[in-house]
Amino acid sequence: MIRAGKVLNNVIASQAIHYQYGGVVPELASRAHQRNIWHVVNDAMLQAGIKNNELNAIAFTRGPGLMGSLLVGVSFAKGMALALDLPLIEVNHMEAHVLAHFIPSRLASASGDEPRPQFPFLCLTVSGGHTQIVLVKDFLDMQVIGETQDDAVGEAFDKAAKMMGLPYPGGPLIDKLAKEGNPNAFKFSQTVMPDLSFSFSGIKTAFLYFLRDRKKEDENFVEKNLNDICASLQRHLVQMLIQKLKLAAQQTGIKEIAIAGGVAANSGLRNAMNIAAEELNWRIFIPEFQYCTDNAAMIAMAAHYKFLDGKFCGLDVAPISNMSVGTSGSG
Repeated sequence: MIRAGKVLNNVIASQAIHYQYGGVVPELASRAHQRNIWHVVNDAMLQAGIKNNELNAIAFTRGPGLMGSLLVGVSFAKGMALALDLPLIEVNHMEAHVLAHFIPSRLASASGDEPRPQFPFLCLTVSGGHTQIVLVKDFLDMQVIGETQDDAVGEAFDKAAKMMGLPYPGGPLIDKLAKEGNPNAFKFSQTVMPDLSFSFSGIKTAFLYFLRDRKKEDENFVEKNLNDICASLQRHLVQMLIQKLKLAAQQTGIKEIAIAGGVAANSGLRNAMNIAAEELNWRIFIPEFQYCTDNAAMIAMAAHYKFLDGKFCGLDVAPISNMSVGTSGSG
């Protein structure tokens, strides 16, 4: 729920079922959405003390994402908008991650002043499904200038964790274990990609072979070296991200640099951002931890700016699983 650009609440329904299967199962995800969506919306309105007649618009994620889950959200939003005779606002999930930087912080000063990126700025959006460098020209004007050509960095973290026998989601566990390890203990080959493109599929394969070969020498290799393996892998993946981000900043001349998405919560990436900021005189911006992973507040904030610009959509809107930044049918 959001009012005048202020987040009233950020209700979340966890889907613990995925822990049992070591990853997100699309069918189970959509079923969980169906079970939880009414309760989440109801709780959000009750907590905020908002009644139906006080609503001005209904926002929803159109894409990108899992089609089954998107269908549940789009259908519910349409039904609610139709029943209450309210306009609909479609939101691009990845653009919402970027706009999480404009959610007012609970730690803001009494005057309301708090650091926010100034346009134009670069945003590295990193998650389980996406790795992109976005040129942000305005709240509703964004352009992807670099992205992965295969897998996302978040998937590389999770798959590597699974190879080591760690539970899902593995990315946060690698981050936790890395803090106790030596980041220079092991070296991994660098994936060479042109310009601002990323590639992480080869890293997953190389890591698989690395574990296979080391286990031949010692079947307990992972257990004995878990912290060092995690620290070395995390350092390698973070370096790949920072290298391209530095190149993007050099090419554009922009020193306002942000990160967003689930992997933005990674302490290794945050530390590397701080180091780069000191070296290159960047002004860096990182959302609050709760606004890094997928959340309702970022969708509401993106919808806020669309509402101010009068960008609504019709009831014929359909979800787009591979929706690109800058793609919108509203207006």
